[in-house]
Amino acid sequence: MTRHITLPNDISKTPQLAEFVEGICEEVGCDFSTTMQINLAIEEAVVNVMNYAYPPGTRGDVDIDVSADEQWLTFDIIDSGKPFDPTARGEVDTTLSAEERSIGGLGIHMMRRYMDSIGYKRADGKNILTMRKKLESNNA
Repeated sequence: MTRHITLPNDISKTPQLAEFVEGICEEVGCDFSTTMQINLAIEEAVVNVMNYAYPPGTRGDVDIDVSADEQWLTFDIIDSGKPFDPTARGEVDTTLSAEERSIGGLGIHMMRRYMDSIGYKRADGKNILTMRKKLESNNA
């Protein structure tokens, strides 16, 4: 199974993203909890691209390519914005209070927590963030 969606860098389009992700999760048989976790992780990644990849006032696209086989559900989030490797960020210390923590990083923390693997590469002037979720044998 493969799917694709292109969205502009406009956060008002996140409901369209959520509908896209939910449809994919339903198609591969994810339960409600797993669907919500995947949706949150993908939304965090895409909203970060929408907000930060392109200069303010500049239109840019975010492409989301999805594939699934018997074992893995894979999301590639692709943009042509400024280079940024979210996997290079350190872990967030969630034991600290919100006031004590530095700003940022919680979205990446959620991506790491809810997805089984996260990878980044820069190729042909594009950021490519790959997030994978292992499908349960009864979901495939």
